[in-house]
Amino acid sequence: MALQAKLTLLGTGNALVTHCYNTCFVLQLDDKYLLVDAGGGNGILAQLEKASLNLSSIHEMFITHAHTDHILGAVWVVRIIIKLMKSDKYQGNFTIISHKRALDVLETICKATLSPKDHSFLGQRIILKEVHDGQTLSVCGHNMSFFDIHSTKEKQFGFSLELAPSKNLVCLGDEPYCKLNYQYASKAYFLLSEAFCLFDEKEIFKPYEKHHSTVKDAALMAQELEVQNLVLYHTDDNLLSLRKARYTKEAQQYFKGNIFIPDDLESIDLI
Repeated sequence: MALQAKLTLLGTGNALVTHCYNTCFVLQLDDKYLLVDAGGGNGILAQLEKASLNLSSIHEMFITHAHTDHILGAVWVVRIIIKLMKSDKYQGNFTIISHKRALDVLETICKATLSPKDHSFLGQRIILKEVHDGQTLSVCGHNMSFFDIHSTKEKQFGFSLELAPSKNLVCLGDEPYCKLNYQYASKAYFLLSEAFCLFDEKEIFKPYEKHHSTVKDAALMAQELEVQNLVLYHTDDNLLSLRKARYTKEAQQYFKGNIFIPDDLESIDLI
């Protein structure tokens, strides 16, 4: 039977958006779910509810880095899963995968904000799994390789997840592609890339000052890497109702593959 693989964007915005949620998503691989980041607050709970995703069904999570718009929502995820565990509504363990820096930050926040009884779940049923640059693990039954994106701001990992032979999904995190990660991004079946704003709005949003890229930059990069499907996220929320049309138009000028500009809660079939 063919793999059922789906990407659901819980949030698509950058750190300062107010009209959509911060970038985070769920990968469904048959009957398994992987949560990637969680945005900047308890809005993650509403997004999961709107997407009809129950935390009791999610047993693995990956955190790219420790910026507030990615990790603070993870504290809420941990809190609710512990609540479910205490009421016997969660079976098994919950594994959070990341590099040491992000795991240390998450544990520090949890220790400072959760009750001692709740915090005791960390290391028992809430498993903090450290991974290293170049390491491959089985996640949701699929090989997932992790790589350092070489951020100049904050330690951050991306990943390449094998969907099927010769078909992978690559997440570059929320910063521009680094050529040191060519082996992961080249000829990706699906490539997830940030696109902070349109190229002609770069003087308004100042993406380069924040070490981000424009839609044009991301599209040119994907074309050079011979990517098949390009997903653009971590954007501004200016003229949000027009974002899909405006971003698609710019990306099509430079990239010849399939282009996805998802809205919050939109799903994309991967296989």
